[in-house]
Order: sequence, then C-alpha cells, then structure tokens
Amino acid sequence: MTNRRNIIFTGFGLYFLVMVALVIIFGGGTQNDAFKPQEEFRLETYIDLPGPFDINKGVIYLLVATALTVGTMLYVANRMQARPNRVQTAVEALYALMRDNITRGSMDDKMARKWFPFIGTLFLFIWFNNLIGYIPAPTSHEHVEVFGIEIPAFALFAATANVSIPLVLALLVFIAYNLEGVRAKGPVGYLKSLIPSGVKGGMAAFIFILEFMSNFMRLVSLSVRLFANILAGHLIILFMSGGLAVLLGLEAVGWLTLPLGVILFLFEVGLVATLQAFIFATLSAIYLGGAVAEHH
Repeated sequence: MTNRRNIIFTGFGLYFLVMVALVIIFGGGTQNDAFKPQEEFRLETYIDLPGPFDINKGVIYLLVATALTVGTMLYVANRMQARPNRVQTAVEALYALMRDNITRGSMDDKMARKWFPFIGTLFLFIWFNNLIGYIPAPTSHEHVEVFGIEIPAFALFAATANVSIPLVLALLVFIAYNLEGVRAKGPVGYLKSLIPSGVKGGMAAFIFILEFMSNFMRLVSLSVRLFANILAGHLIILFMSGGLAVLLGLEAVGWLTLPLGVILFLFEVGLVATLQAFIFATLSAIYLGGAVAEHH
C-alpha cells in the first residue's frame, strides 16, 4: 500500500514539475477571445431550400446515420449463413440485446413482436448517430490554409448533440406509447390507469395530476438526457484535446491535457455512445409496456 502511494505521489509530482517547466518554456499566454467552442455546434446552412428544409451538417449527419441504419442491416440480412462468421455473430448478439434485454424485458411477447422493429430501429439510429459523431470531419467553423486554399478544420459533431433531434425522437415515443395505451384501454380507461388501485378521494386527484404531468416530463427526461450527455462529451473532448490551451493561449496546457482528451475520447466512443442509445431505447420500451399494464 505504501509503495503504491509513493508511486501515485511521485507521478503527481512529476506531472506538476513538467507543467511548470512547460509554462516557463512557452510563457504564460493570454486569453483568446476569438475562439468560441460553442460555434462548433452552430448549424450553418449549406444549401438554402424553401421553408424549413435547408441542408446543414446536422441534416447530413442524420442522412448518413439513416443510410447506415438501413444499409448495414440489409447488407447483413442478405448474407446470413447457417455457419455464422464474426460479423454475423456480432449482429446476432446485438439483435438478441435489442429483442430480449430491451424489448421483451419491458413488455409481453405479443406486444414485443409488434414493437420490436420500432425499438430496434430507434436504438440503431441513435447508436449510429452517436458513433459517427466521434469521427473527425471537416465541419468546423474554423478554417485552415492548405496549399493556399482555406478549408474547414476537422472537428467532432453529432446530430444528437442538438436538442431538436432527441426531442423529435422523444415525441415519437410519447405519441406511440400514449396511442398504445388508449388503444388497449380506451381513452377513459387509460386516464384511470394513471391512478394506482386503492387510491381514492382527494389523494387520487392529486396523484392523477402528478402522473399526468410526469408523462409530459418524460419528453424532457428522454431528450435532455441524450442531448446533454453527447454535447457534454464532445465539449470535454474539445477542451482536453486543445481547446482549453487555445482559450488560455497557453501551449503547455495542450500538451498536458491531450492524453486526457484521448482517454475521454475512447471512453465516449466505447461506452457513452452505446449506453445512451441503450437507455433511450430501454426507457421507450418501458413506457410502451407501462402504457398497457393494468397499473403502473
């Protein structure tokens, strides 16, 4: 235990000494007000179309995610083998995750067969959107000069880091589970199911109001959870990978934070991108299953 503690303290000491040395070598720097990290998520219009149909990088990322969602599944489905290869094994494991853990874990088999395509597509669409958001692409508002030609700098951007996309997906889920509840129980029966059995009188009215409002709060919880996690992850990677050094005008900070940026990048790609898609799809399945349950 003592040796481990000594190693930790020695590591922190060396880290601090290197930081001091770099500050001495490169200077203290000055604050950079020209660089605005939030601009990385501003949607500039690439093609101006009538109405709200302008083409920007958010739309392009959505189209790419849609093509990947449809294309990869069609590609795999048309190449299924009796003796699966590694790709097919991975796809079958993903299929089992979506069918058994996400969908069947929240509703009965009959309803799961009906809603599995929706839940599975939702998971894959969000997952692909999250994953391609970690691929550096020339989407930055900053420009660099290459052989006398100014081109956009490479940056990270995800469509799910714009709140409008998760909100639309949350609206689809909201409409779907409420319609399913009304279909299964009728309008009056569905409203009555918001009140737990055995609760009567004034308390029943109070709980009904709370449950009614909580249904609308699900729009916020679904959309903000996905949006905030992806946006925060991208911003932290941006800051740790050099953005903080640019803002402070201190080159030494960039050298010190870059390893942290790489670690955070791997963490976001390896865990957060999949986890947020899993949570969104799982909550959607839970809401659908709860809408037809006798009491929830």
